[in-house]
This record gives sequence, C-alpha cells and structure tokens, in this order.
Amino acid sequence: MTKQQYIISRKTNIVELGRTLGNISDACRKLGVSRTHYYDIRKTIEEEGLQGLLEKSRRAPRIGNRVAPEIEQKVLDYALEYPTHGQVRVANELKRQDFQVSSGGIRSIWLRHKVETKGLRLKRLEKWAAENNGILTESQIQALEAAKEEAEVHGEIESPHPGFLLAQDTCYIGYIKGIGRLYQQTGIDTHANVGFAKIYTDRTSLAAADLLNDKVLPFYDEHGINVLRILTDRGPEYCGRTDTHSYELFLHLNGVEHTKTKPRHPQTNGCVEKLNQTVQEEFYKVAFRKKLYKTIEEIQADLDAFMAWYNAERTNQGRYCQGRTPLQTFLDGLELYQQYVYENPVEEKEVMV
Repeated sequence: MTKQQYIISRKTNIVELGRTLGNISDACRKLGVSRTHYYDIRKTIEEEGLQGLLEKSRRAPRIGNRVAPEIEQKVLDYALEYPTHGQVRVANELKRQDFQVSSGGIRSIWLRHKVETKGLRLKRLEKWAAENNGILTESQIQALEAAKEEAEVHGEIESPHPGFLLAQDTCYIGYIKGIGRLYQQTGIDTHANVGFAKIYTDRTSLAAADLLNDKVLPFYDEHGINVLRILTDRGPEYCGRTDTHSYELFLHLNGVEHTKTKPRHPQTNGCVEKLNQTVQEEFYKVAFRKKLYKTIEEIQADLDAFMAWYNAERTNQGRYCQGRTPLQTFLDGLELYQQYVYENPVEEKEVMV
C-alpha cells in the first residue's frame, strides 16, 4: 500500500464507521477525531471524490524571481564578448548601460545556462566562433589567447600533429661507483608521446644538443618531417646567447623555434616530466636491481632497448594516443603534418592560374 492509498483508506474508514454505528459522535470518539473533521471528510468526498482526500500542500506558490528575458539575453551576450569577466564586474558594467541586475542575478543566469566558470564561458565562445566562421572581436581573441597560455602553464599543450612541439628536460639519475654522476637528457613529441633518452655524465649545453643530433632529428628525418618547436625549462644547459651557447646555436642552425617554460612552473613541461617518471619506475628501478653496470655504454644499450619497447609496444593513454602506442600515433599523425605544414597543391595551382 502506498502512502496516498493509506491516507485515503484511513479517512474513508472514519465515514464508514459512522455509517455502521449509526452514531457519528460515537464513531468520532472511538477513532479519536473531532466531528468537524468527520464532516470535512464527508463533504470533500461528496464534492471532489476520493482524490480530494489526498493531503494538499499549504505552501503558497512561489512566483518566479527571474530577471526579464531581455536582461538575461544581455548578460549572455556580454559573457560571449567578455568571457573572462567575473560576476561583480559584469553587474557593474551592465549597470553603466542602464541594465539593473545584481552579481547574484548574474551568477544565477550563468548557472541556468551552464556557463558559471571562466572555462565554460571560453568553451562557449569557441563553439560560437566555430559556428559563425571564426569572426571574433579583439577582446574575444585576447581572451582565447590568454586562456591558451594559462592552459600551457598548467601542462595542457595543444599539439595538432607530430613535430609540432618537442619537450626536452634534464633528469638526474644518480651516482654509480666507477662511472660517476648520471644525467639523462629526455625528449618527447607532445602529440604522439614518442620518447627519446640518452645518458650523460654531465649537465651541459653540449649534452642537450647531442640528444637532438643523435636521437631526435634522425628519427624525424627518417619519416620526412621536421621538428618545428622545442619547449624546455630555463636551465643553463638550454638558455644562453645564440652565438656562444651550443644548444641555442644548434637550434638556430636547424631552424627550430625555442620556447621556454614560465619561471617556477615545472608543470608547463609536464609531458616530459611524466616520461622521466615512467623511465625511472619502469626501467632504472628494475635494471639497477638486476644488473651491476660498469660502463655508461652498458646502461645506454639497455635504455635504448627500453625506449624502443616504450615507443613500439607499450600502450599510452595520452590525449592523442587513446590506447595506441606512441609510434602508431606518430605514424597515424604524419598525414596531419602534411595537412598543417605543407601547402595544398590544388590551392597552389589555383593561385598560379
């Protein structure tokens, strides 16, 4: 029996008992209710039927407290024009345009349309731009560029194709008696997550350039594409004057753009930091317990074998890999490289004509 059925049954029993006893006062006394209540029930049954016996809410209906539709639309339009402004500033700016709405009202409108955070408003702007042929105002362009820079600071880097960006970092491995201190130069393609690693006994600009010369650029040359940009931290092995610094000079001679991370924001280069962690946990912590290395060449040989397995066999759950291996993602992305980097021959012919 449901709650509603119970309520109806209990009230009809009062009326039925009165009829059975033939004495309303006696029936009410036995059931512990007043005669007024009895007559109210009987009147309700006569006028509304059994459905009228259900409990009715005594709460007064709440009249909608929303702002006028034209003001709500103005708030949404403003959020599209200035997606990074907070609710207080939006309220103040609209007040100057003779639209009276509180900051709490702004917040309620945002919540209703699911644009309550700056990120959601920026996504709405991107969607709007895509649907309107990318026509943006200056303020909208600045907002999207600022959002992109902020995302890169927190490790969210856009890499539409292989070779678009290579992240590089220096990782301290440890000290081995007879060999000395060990440093690893690490590189990773931020689109395909293809990794490169080489061991050195020092942390210099020559070592940083040697990784590119020995491991990275030959791999890209083999597949017929170039590295367009490199992202590093601001360590001394990566930064200096182009005419005197080995690493900067190497990049300049090979036509590679150099981008540096924001100071005190290591998460900007989080992609290569993650690879360092993977190599530490899955290679060094195992290899150093299984084998006693006597030369750096022995370590490099085993590291090369691990990196070959990492690139070709180990599945990756990265943003662009989605369960594929890094090498498979790289090969699948070569067509994207052609699309983004090289000019379309058909369009070129049309221009020539």
